[in-house]
Amino acid sequence: MPAAPRLNPRRYLHPEPGAAGAAQPAPSMVSSVPGRTPLVLDSPHSGTVYPEDFRAALPLPELRRAEDTHVEKLYAFAPALGVGWVEAHFPRIYLDANRDVTELDASLLDGPWPDALATDPAVLQKVRLGKGLVWKLTDDGRPIYDRPLSVAEVRARIERCWRPYHAAVAAEIDAAHARHGYSLHLNCHSMPAVSASHATLHPGLVHADFVVGDRDGSTASPALSQRIVAFLRERGYTVDYNHPYKGVELVRRYGRPAEQRHSIQLEINRRLYMDEQTLAIEPAGFERLQGDLRALVQLLLVTDPRGA
Repeated sequence: MPAAPRLNPRRYLHPEPGAAGAAQPAPSMVSSVPGRTPLVLDSPHSGTVYPEDFRAALPLPELRRAEDTHVEKLYAFAPALGVGWVEAHFPRIYLDANRDVTELDASLLDGPWPDALATDPAVLQKVRLGKGLVWKLTDDGRPIYDRPLSVAEVRARIERCWRPYHAAVAAEIDAAHARHGYSLHLNCHSMPAVSASHATLHPGLVHADFVVGDRDGSTASPALSQRIVAFLRERGYTVDYNHPYKGVELVRRYGRPAEQRHSIQLEINRRLYMDEQTLAIEPAGFERLQGDLRALVQLLLVTDPRGA
């Protein structure tokens, strides 16, 4: 059983000096395990490496509320089954890999942003909640920074975190599709039991056990999504489909069902496997849930969407 995390208020990344006193290279913010099957899983929001240049104004335990805590542990079995795996080690509150690089709140910056910014009203709603590419507010509406961010540091986050993450996801999906003529991409997330004031467009919503999102059938075959919904319901879970989460950038960018590239966002209610206050794993719930997720992955490994 994975150990519960320790809430160390100094749990930031600081390069350790080498034998000669020189700083060691900063570790990679993204890791991936190549697969051999049509299935690719990615976890963009479970990262716990808080870079030194973050310089947030809030204590670490409060920042950690933004994590999809332990999602990478729930799916730890997947690479052994031949599933491609991509994982972000940077936290979403530092940079959100599930947002486009145009989804930036320019009011965070100390100068004009030189690149394009989003104009879509639906996207701007999330940005105004403080949930853009770089978060401005916590889920409870507290400001994360007591300083403006420089254009240079935001660009550095994009280069160090966003681009490598998306490159890894794209590479795994392309390889899976080349091997099998189709790809199945499961974008792995977790959600609080009850939505907070600035977390989503539905504050106070009591979440189902799972939410399956395919952006109204635009990123995956609806028949495939419904197969996942039915499987989870058969296992005794409550499941919502495309509400309140339809899927965001990672499924939008890589899901092209007309080309047999299917991307689905799967949200799991955290109360099923952890204590949301302490962030500790609840062993019985974790073990049951992980067993059901393994069975779901095994189902997907024998599912060919071309016949669905």
